Amino acid sequence: MRTATYFFIFLNLSLALFEEPAVYPLPFLATSVLEVLCLLVFLGRLTHFAKVTLHNVFWKDTKNICIMVAVLLSLTDLAIHGVLRLYDVSSIRWSRIVRPIFLINFAESRQIRRAFRSIRNTLPEITYVFLLFMFSLLMFSLMALKLFGERNLQTAEGLPYFRNYLDIVFDLYVLVTTANSPDVMMPAFDFSSWYALFFIAFVIINTYIFMSLFLAVVYNNYRKHLKVMPG
Repeated sequence: MRTATYFFIFLNLSLALFEEPAVYPLPFLATSVLEVLCLLVFLGRLTHFAKVTLHNVFWKDTKNICIMVAVLLSLTDLAIHGVLRLYDVSSIRWSRIVRPIFLINFAESRQIRRAFRSIRNTLPEITYVFLLFMFSLLMFSLMALKLFGERNLQTAEGLPYFRNYLDIVFDLYVLVTTANSPDVMMPAFDFSSWYALFFIAFVIINTYIFMSLFLAVVYNNYRKHLKVMPG
């Protein structure tokens, strides 16, 4: 039963590769039949679980409620999408986002559920570090606007350089990953080599200090919750 459940969960999640827009598109009828088959298996597994569980215990378990709601939403969305296709009306399969619920909420997925709960409990505790990082990013962006916004600098493509605050925030956010380094600082560096100190300070504070701190907080809190989390 466990192997069969995992197989159909994997099959249900894999349908996203074959449904429009798809990497390897298959006919709508084929993916629909497979999805209905998966949903029937999930309902059968839930029915089997209800047979061997006390009635009050079964209905008080939120995992079972989540699975039933996800099945109903998926069937409803599939029926609506099929009807709209008959009338050549474009629509989006919004129920795809509920498919991971099956992976998390079945009784066989205890370890996955523990990991998910640990992540959920860790998020509030890393919020303060994340807000501090965002404050640093916004302040550096404001300084960049004041330093370079009135210099009439241009990028290599001839576009305005650091004159829009939101664009600066995005460019510096990318710089945290060093993906646009050193291209992002070259117009300022060509104007004056001293401006390189601004970008060096930004990388040291946000990439090497904040990212290391962020990773340490995430790791320590996740490990703490994983140790104390019941199965």
